[in-house]
Amino acid sequence: MTRAVALAALAASLAGCTRAGGGVANGRHSWTQPEVLRVAIQQDLKNLNPLLNSNTTDVLVASLMFEPLISANDRGQDVPMLAAVVPTMANGGISKNGLTITYHLRHNAYWTDGVPVTSRDVKWSWQAIMNPNNNVISRHGYDEVRSVDTPDRYTVVVHLKERFSPFVDTFFAPSDQPYPVAPAHVLDKYPNINEIPFNNDPNVSDGPFRFGAWSHGDHITLLANDRFFMGKPHLRRIVLHIVPDENTSVNLLGSHAVDWIFQASIETYPQVSRLPDVRDVWMNVNGYEDIQLNDARPFLRDVRVRRAIAYAINKQQLIATLTYGQEHEATEDIPDWMWAFNPNVRSYPYDVAKARSLLEQAGWRPGRNGIMEKNGKPLVLTEVTDNSNVTRRKESIIVQNDLRSAGIEAQLHYYAGDVLFAPAGEDGILQLGRFDLSLAGWFSGIDPDDSSQYMCKNFPPGGYNYDRYCSAAMDAAEKDALTHFDRAARKAAYARTQQLLHDDMPEIFVFWYRYQEPISVDFKGFDPNPVEEAWNAWQWSI
Repeated sequence: MTRAVALAALAASLAGCTRAGGGVANGRHSWTQPEVLRVAIQQDLKNLNPLLNSNTTDVLVASLMFEPLISANDRGQDVPMLAAVVPTMANGGISKNGLTITYHLRHNAYWTDGVPVTSRDVKWSWQAIMNPNNNVISRHGYDEVRSVDTPDRYTVVVHLKERFSPFVDTFFAPSDQPYPVAPAHVLDKYPNINEIPFNNDPNVSDGPFRFGAWSHGDHITLLANDRFFMGKPHLRRIVLHIVPDENTSVNLLGSHAVDWIFQASIETYPQVSRLPDVRDVWMNVNGYEDIQLNDARPFLRDVRVRRAIAYAINKQQLIATLTYGQEHEATEDIPDWMWAFNPNVRSYPYDVAKARSLLEQAGWRPGRNGIMEKNGKPLVLTEVTDNSNVTRRKESIIVQNDLRSAGIEAQLHYYAGDVLFAPAGEDGILQLGRFDLSLAGWFSGIDPDDSSQYMCKNFPPGGYNYDRYCSAAMDAAEKDALTHFDRAARKAAYARTQQLLHDDMPEIFVFWYRYQEPISVDFKGFDPNPVEEAWNAWQWSI
């Protein structure tokens, strides 16, 4: 029996049981397992090392077991975690010239083996991220650090190479790559951390939960860490069930075999919205659904071809078909609820004739089967996405049809999420640039900083500029945004970055995300911040 069939059978059997008696006792329904949270996640993880995170599922699991210096609450406001206070210019944590940031660590944080969390852990974790032998997905922001001093066990002094205004929200904080701090005393003996026992058995952690067991392809079990410095967790256990098929996840939630579908795609909305005893939690995030164009590929180096693709994509149809009216059309990357949004930038309208005209200006002519040709070569593009996301599978076919109407052939290739988003050292498709078009999504941090995606220095491997987009004007605008601490100057800089994204068209932004997190009505305390769900996991209960 396959995993999906077994889970479906389990869901059906539980549905039969719960219909017979779904009463409420002690504040919960009879189907709920007291103090045990059961979560459906779409994909298995490559490893459990928090410094090798490569997607939002990795981040969820890491944030349950490991802590950052700074986190954010459900309103996106900075809150201290391993740091005792959030460094600011007002409290002296950020120097007047913006080049020195001082963190004072709390004294009551311990690893699960009883060793205190100290400044040594912070410094070593930074060194591990910067170690070129480690398969980290991004060094953005960490590469702005010139040196780290540890004058005592509970003080970390970071010296920057240049002013970097998003630093406090980037350095072991809720950025677009939210790394937590890792245990130096366990890991510093290795020349690299790519393939070590800890990656499958992280038996030392400092978060509200600790590692229990990992049955690859099936489930991950986490246990309460009763010595957690923010207080004893209300939950005793979290079981993360690996369920690649979202229809199965919906059935499991509806039959109360799970209590939460992690980041359910919008495709599930009609079914989820009709489920009794389920609450759909929504929250605006700094994220979007997009079509990445690999500018390094021969056919996409010409901006006229990229603009033609933009004109060929019917965003309104995509949004109507894929989101059931629950999402809003994106103009560029920064959503309209953030302070850095540029209201003057507009999307390219859907115009197939304009798309064909631009292709002809670029030297393409109609060829066999209606596909444009140039120098005897048809305009055929490789379109990739992850196979576990129902929305993207449907989106891929719509985009393929849109492009064909403009004379562009898109050949579809589907990959598991842990392959598509994997680091280059693990043959990640995006990191190695093995695509022309990628249907993907992006979740950024609580700061509007988007330089990790669009600056020349952030090309993969080791960076998130999957478009391979490089522009001197963009680099200049990003530098302005990153070196000014006052909001007005940064807002003006981001207005330029969004206009450049429109003009140069390295990427098509389809719609801005809201998280859809369907949960059981018995699951309490779930208040995700704009970056990740588990910042307050010790307060969760069921």
